[in-house]
Amino acid sequence: MMKELVRVGTNYIPVMDVEQSIEWYVGKLGAELSYQDHDKAIINFANQSLFLVKSEENQSANFVDYKGIEWFSLTFEVNGLEALSSLHSDLKDRGVQVGEIEDRGHPGRNFVFSDLDGNKFDVWSELSPIFKEKFSIK
Repeated sequence: MMKELVRVGTNYIPVMDVEQSIEWYVGKLGAELSYQDHDKAIINFANQSLFLVKSEENQSANFVDYKGIEWFSLTFEVNGLEALSSLHSDLKDRGVQVGEIEDRGHPGRNFVFSDLDGNKFDVWSELSPIFKEKFSIK
């Protein structure tokens, strides 16, 4: 009998300079560093681990869809529109490249931000119901 997958533990993010990326993620997003060597680091935030891996030039976690639109590979969640707006403003104030808050035709709103290497991340105003229940969030 196969056991079910429980959670995503780590996502791998290509970066040009591990040290600069650590400083950016810690300083801009409040990540905590849990491991570092000369070509990789593990940072923790938003109930996830991100593995920052030194990569070749022009690498990113983004991808291009069949319409030619570049997409992000991760969506972070916040608890509601007010939290989304607040985070959007806070990231702008910290000098993070952020897009506009969007209505994509589904519940909630989103915006996209990018790290130093152009890796795009999405933020959505709707927390997963399972996450809310597990952590007693209203």
